[in-house]
Amino acid sequence: MATYVFSDVHGHFGTLDRLLERVSPTSDDTIFMLGDMIDRGPDPMGVVKCCYNLPNTTVLMGNHEDLMLSYYADPTDLTAQMNWEINGAGPTQSGLRSLPLEERVELARWLFTLPLYAQTEVGGRRYLLVHAGIDPTRVEADGIEVWDEQALDDVVGNQYRDDLMWIRDDFWGAPTGLVNDRGEGPIVIAGHTPTKYLDYMADYPDRISTDSKGLCRMVRVGACERTGGVADRWDIDCGCAGGAGFGQLLMLRLDDGEEIYEPVREGE
Repeated sequence: MATYVFSDVHGHFGTLDRLLERVSPTSDDTIFMLGDMIDRGPDPMGVVKCCYNLPNTTVLMGNHEDLMLSYYADPTDLTAQMNWEINGAGPTQSGLRSLPLEERVELARWLFTLPLYAQTEVGGRRYLLVHAGIDPTRVEADGIEVWDEQALDDVVGNQYRDDLMWIRDDFWGAPTGLVNDRGEGPIVIAGHTPTKYLDYMADYPDRISTDSKGLCRMVRVGACERTGGVADRWDIDCGCAGGAGFGQLLMLRLDDGEEIYEPVREGE
């Protein structure tokens, strides 16, 4: 029984397929996908169908799913159309048109129900799983001694919907306020921001955002005196949106922290 987390596949189904074959999750495992299945890569609907059919998997709403659903909620809204198209909508639109109507409707209904966050507890540590992050200025955690599911739900309930899917600098640039000076409290795991971009958002001298081949890799940030030396934010967006030579897909196993990577190949 293991717990896995991945994010930001962005249409690279071939990469996801190889990674799942390597990891070989069992029916006893739990999987969290943190959003952005679609856009930019060549087979976004292949990714959507794969995630839809993965057993024991919770899929979150990413900002790209939100862009798509905003457009389909009102196709006459030119702003929604433009916002989606400039963010790589083409492959997703083509993929949707190629599906039989019944399957298209089934997947669309599912996409509209995707949650904005999830949480889990592994090895005595609670994790908040969200696509982009949270706004630390809206965290009210003073006085919370026990981080059970309800306590974390209450804190997240004070967040703005758009921040959960879109926030960047304000999240990565400051402690979340969830981890105290004894290192106790929930860690936030997010995607949305390719880890290489963190180099321009905050100064964390122990951060290594690329591997020896220059591909993005997971980054744990935020370890400081205020957090008891615990990194309170983990970025798992390893740049699939950037394609071959820049990005790879990560499957993170929370039980032991193992990072399993699969690079994006040319032409996929």
